[in-house]
Formats: sequence, structure tokens, C-alpha cells
Amino acid sequence: MRRIGPLCAALFFSSLFAAGAVAASPVDARKAELDRIVDQVQARYRLPGLALAVVENGEVVYARTDGELLAGSGRKVGADSLFKIASNTKSMTTALLARLVDAGKLRWDDPVTKYLPDFRMHEDWVTREIQVRDLLIHNSGLRAGAGDLMLWPEPNRFTRRDVIHGLRYLKPVYSFRSRYDYDNLLYIVAGEVAAAAGGAPYEDLLRREVFAPLGMGGCRVGAFARGDAAPLAQPHARRDGRFVPVREDGERIAATAMDPAGGVRCGLDDMTRWLRAWLDPAAPARDGTPWLSAQQRGELWRAQMPMTPSRRQREWSNTHFAAYGYGWRLSDFDGEFKVGHTGTLMGMYSLTALLPERKAGFVVLINGDAGDARSVFDQALTQRYTRPRSERGPAWYADAIEREAQAPAASRAPDTSARRPLAPDELRGKLGVYRDPWFGEVALCARGGEVEFASRKSPLMSGKIVRVGPRLLVDWDAEEVDAEAWIDFAAAAEPAAFSMSKLDPDADFSYDYEDLAFARVGDCG
Repeated sequence: MRRIGPLCAALFFSSLFAAGAVAASPVDARKAELDRIVDQVQARYRLPGLALAVVENGEVVYARTDGELLAGSGRKVGADSLFKIASNTKSMTTALLARLVDAGKLRWDDPVTKYLPDFRMHEDWVTREIQVRDLLIHNSGLRAGAGDLMLWPEPNRFTRRDVIHGLRYLKPVYSFRSRYDYDNLLYIVAGEVAAAAGGAPYEDLLRREVFAPLGMGGCRVGAFARGDAAPLAQPHARRDGRFVPVREDGERIAATAMDPAGGVRCGLDDMTRWLRAWLDPAAPARDGTPWLSAQQRGELWRAQMPMTPSRRQREWSNTHFAAYGYGWRLSDFDGEFKVGHTGTLMGMYSLTALLPERKAGFVVLINGDAGDARSVFDQALTQRYTRPRSERGPAWYADAIEREAQAPAASRAPDTSARRPLAPDELRGKLGVYRDPWFGEVALCARGGEVEFASRKSPLMSGKIVRVGPRLLVDWDAEEVDAEAWIDFAAAAEPAAFSMSKLDPDADFSYDYEDLAFARVGDCG
């Protein structure tokens, strides 16, 4: 009988430990599952640096950082490391505008010219009719990426005044408000509208109305000293199967014209605060007051402009509808409402995704050209909620993307291996300085027995003109400019004139060569 007591006690305590293990297992299982996803993506793509977090019910339930700020430096990515979030900035710009609407300083249906009297679009009737809301939903009638060469590649010498003035020369390819086509320039205009309505520069307003109330003090926009911020993740491009640094920031970071469209840098911790502010509609600002009214939250997430779901969305996500809100993309994913956006700059890729009905979301920050990895993360992390028993894991999506890239018709870029340098004599009568109404001057001049193309306002857009059969091609010097361009001179034009177009029709739309129209205005110096 005396032996039964210790045995019972042992069984009692072992059952308590077992119960504790069972209680902890969902948390452990979730971490293991998310680690598996990240590990598989990392093994496949070997990203230079990564910061990823998952938020559920107002809590950060998973956070992970991997890799280096600069490949080979030994400087590790941390939860405060600043990544360029690129077009994920757009939802912050629209939140700023919504705050101004809540404050009675702005209305969505105000004409843009109320705040910017000198603003002009190419067509007068569009100038009269375009409202603040139209700046945010990609319905301008301009082609995708129109005028983006005033923003990228960076650095360049274009100002926001240049961008706004240049818009009047960009000819629409569709009727105003008739269809969706992505643009960045009108978000620059939106930033200046905010500045006019709010009585302060855009960057100051964003810090005051978004960063400060939500506790996102680590985020940076505009000019700042590198020593006054958390460590900066540096961009990387994939070269010969591996990631290599594109460039490194200097000690002083300058403000850029494109800040309202894609100029914010944030770390993982602050991006989780951003997600939580959207997943909890009742979440107050740090001072306890409502940060944004329910009406304005609804407006930002209302379908403002229809979009056509992509083939991947239809086949992978069972998507039936897609639309653009104010700075957010909206869709259904396996029958559930999904809100999110991507961000893409040379060497910097980001993703935010929210499933509002589940109060769940995630953020992915990558300091490399990693569109495929971002797509895999998006699918795998979303389907954890919508299709938890799916056999499609990261490897399935990565394999599918690879098959697409290897398909015979995947690339429409022609073979230019027979290129040769162009001798200056071959452009006799055409060498000189040329001007485009919105891009400004470029020089086509002899240098060292070759012909150089050099932009006055965008220094990275310089290179050698080469001949490929009967056609002329610009072979850019800078690695950052990764879309070569054809040059086509107009026959018998006086003065001489030329247009440009992408070598690869599927290159990033921000290489907006097709909207350029150069006419000769002078001689080479």
C-alpha cells in the first residue's frame, strides 16, 4: 500500500507535464510549420537578407530574420533593419490622405487643381475632371509606368515639380477612368496634394500622421543621416545565379521625388505595427484616440477600380474578383477576402498581406531581386489559412514558376548576340543634343570611336549605342539599368528625331521608353 502513493504522485505529475506539452504544441507546431516554409524558400532562392513576420489577433506570432544587410559583410539582418518597402509606401500615403479627410482638410472628390492650380494632364477635360481619388487608383488612361523614367533609376536630378510639369506631355493610350493600368507619377501628385492640404511637406506629414501615432518611429522617409537610423539593408541583383550588391547607401540619404509612391524604409518591428493597425479597426493611436475613422478605413478598402485576375490568381488562388482600393489591392483567395500590396525596386522586394476576417496577416522584406521568392511566400503563407491541408507547398509553387520561365514562349526578347559597336560616321548628321518634353535632354555624341548616349538629368542612363543588324540599341553602362532600349530614327525628319522602345517587351514597365519622343536641339559640345 505504501508503494501506491509514490506511484500515484508520479503519474499525477507526469500527467501535468503531458498536459503542459499538449497545451504548448499548437504554438510549437505553428513555428515549425512557418520555419519549414522559410527554410524551403531560402534553400531554393538563397536570399541575401530576409525579414518576415506573421500577425494573428493583434499579436506577432512569428518573426524571423535571416541573412546579411550586405552580402559578405557579416552584418546580420535584425528586426529593426530598414528595408525599402517600395510601393507598399502607397498605402501609407493614402492613410495620410485619409487622416486629412477625417480632419476636414481634404475631400476625396475635390478637384486636384483646388490644391495644385498649375497641375495639368495632356487633355484639358481630364485636367478639369480629375479628383483626388483618381490619383490613387490607376485609372488615368496612361500606359503602365508612364513617366517612371523621371523616378528611376536612382539617383537622378528630377524633382517633384519636374514630375508634375511632365505629366502634361504624357499622352493617354486609353480613355480616362476606362481601365486599370498601374502608375506611379500620380502618387507623386497625391503627395503634393497632401502637402498643400496639410500645410507641411509630405515627409513631415507622413511622420506626424502615420509613423508617430502608430509607434513606427524607426521608419524613415525623406532625407536622413545613416548614423541616425537603424542599419540599412542594401539592394542586391542576381548575377550568374547568385546575389551581388548593386550599390551601398552613403552616409547621408537624400529625399527623392518618388517618396510618396515608393520611398519609405521600415524595419520588421514597425511593419508589424502597421499590420496590427489595419487588422484591428478599433486600434487607437498611441495617445488613445482613434487613429482612423471606420468610414475612412472602409473607403481605403472599397473596390475603387476593377482589375482582371491574373492566370496565376485564377489557377492557384481560386480568385474570382480583383480590384484596387486606395493604395491596396483587393481580391478573394479561396473564397476569403484578401488585402495587400507588393513593393518592387531594383534589389528590394516587399509584400504585405492581410486576411481581415481572420485578423491575420504577414509581411515579407527581401533585399534582393526576388520576385519569384516573394510569389512563393505569398501563396504558401496565405494558404496556411485558406487551404491548410493542401499538398502545394513552397516547392510546388517554385517548380511551377520555373516551368513557366522555361516555356518556349516565355521570353520575347530577340537575340542580340551579333551586336557590334556603332562608329560615329554611321550617324553622320544625326549626332547632337536631343530633347524630350518630359525627360529633358540627352546627348548622342562621339566618344572614343563609339557613340555615347547620355542623359542630362538621369546620369545612370548612359551607355554605348551598338548596331544589331539594321537596328540600333543602347547598351547601358550601369548594372542598375537592366532593360536595354532600341533607338529608331524617324525617316527624313527635320530636325532629326528618334523614339525608343524596350528590347524585351516584357521588361519592367517602369522602363517607359515608349513615351519618349526626342527631337534634335543642338550640336555635341
